[in-house]
Amino acid sequence: MNRRLALLPLCLALAACQSPNPYTAVSAAIPPAPPQANSGIDMSAYPAAPRDFGRYRNWTWLNNQLPPGTQWADSAQVAEAVSNGLDQRGLRPSRNPQAADLSVSADTHTETRIRQVRDDYYDPYYGGAGVGYYNGYRNGYGGYASVPIVRTYQEQVVVVRISLFDARSGQPVWSASAETGSGGDQSDRAKALRQAVQRALTAYPPS
Repeated sequence: MNRRLALLPLCLALAACQSPNPYTAVSAAIPPAPPQANSGIDMSAYPAAPRDFGRYRNWTWLNNQLPPGTQWADSAQVAEAVSNGLDQRGLRPSRNPQAADLSVSADTHTETRIRQVRDDYYDPYYGGAGVGYYNGYRNGYGGYASVPIVRTYQEQVVVVRISLFDARSGQPVWSASAETGSGGDQSDRAKALRQAVQRALTAYPPS
C-alpha cells in the first residue's frame, strides 16, 4: 500500500510533462535598416582631425570691413596694429580677398576691473616687543607690528579681441584677447594698443 502511494506522485509528474505547453514561441521579424545606414561611415562619431595651421598663409578682413573704432582708438589705428601683429606671425594680407585663407575680425571695448592693493602699515602700539624711541631718545621697550590694510578700487581697461575664421568654411579657427590701461595721451594709447595686440597674438598658432 505504501509503495503504491509513493508511485502516485511520480505518475502525476510524468503526466504533467506529457501535457501540451500552453505557451507558444513567437518571434517578430527584424525591421529593415534605415536608408541612411547605406550612406557610409558616420565620421561625426569620430574626433575631428587636428587643424593644420601651417596652411594658413594670408588673410583679409571679415566681410571686407575694417575693425570698428572707439573713442580710445579709431578704426585705422586698430587695423594697423592688428595687421602688423599678424605680419609678425607670418600672416600676410591677401592680394585677392576672395582667395584668402583666413578672415580676421578685431574690436576694442572698455571694461571695469576690481583691483586690490595690500599695504603693510607699521603700528608702534600694536603687539610685539621692541625698542622704542621718542624725540630721538631711547625710552626703553615699546611695541610695534605691521598691520595689513587692503584697499579696493576700480580701474577702466581696454580689451582688444582678435578672431580668426576659415575663409572657405566660415568656421572659427582661433581667438584671443588682451587688455591694457585706458589712460595716457594719443601716443601712449597707440603704444598700449600695439602691446595688447602682441600679447593677444602670442598664443598663435596654438601648439
